[in-house]
Amino acid sequence: MGLPRRRRLRRRAVAQAPAPWLTPGKQHLAHCILGSFDRAFGRPLLAGGELHDARQASQLLFRADTVVLAHDGSSDPALIYANAAALRLWERRWAEMIGMPSRLTAEPRERADRARMLASALQQHANEGYSGVRISQSGRRFQIHNARLWTLWGPGDQPCGQAAAFSDWWWL
Repeated sequence: MGLPRRRRLRRRAVAQAPAPWLTPGKQHLAHCILGSFDRAFGRPLLAGGELHDARQASQLLFRADTVVLAHDGSSDPALIYANAAALRLWERRWAEMIGMPSRLTAEPRERADRARMLASALQQHANEGYSGVRISQSGRRFQIHNARLWTLWGPGDQPCGQAAAFSDWWWL
């Protein structure tokens, strides 16, 4: 016999829910991250050039080998985006990472340097070459090297956060 009808419907609804990085809001955010990167550095973040399909762009950004993170523009910024490479590196699930204060990605002794770097990147709207030590959820420390940071531009050409990307890192 099968499951009662109500249970089958509930399971089907869960199975059809989009991945959190593919919701309309996160697709818009992925477009913002990609467009703001291109604006900051004059080149696309993802190989292959301009992507016109929002869902495809969101999926490619999430699956990129490059670590990509973004936080909002509040006084104590919270993470609003982390791709799969970032989730693996910080050893967290999407629900644990999104909404977390972004300062917690670094050890306490590294946070002042991180804050100075973010302030500098905010003033310049883009910065390349940042290196620093970060810490995963399990306490594993790692060095990031040559990170790129940029301002996220929202509606009305207003800054609405910052993003970072890097491919070069190693465990300490």
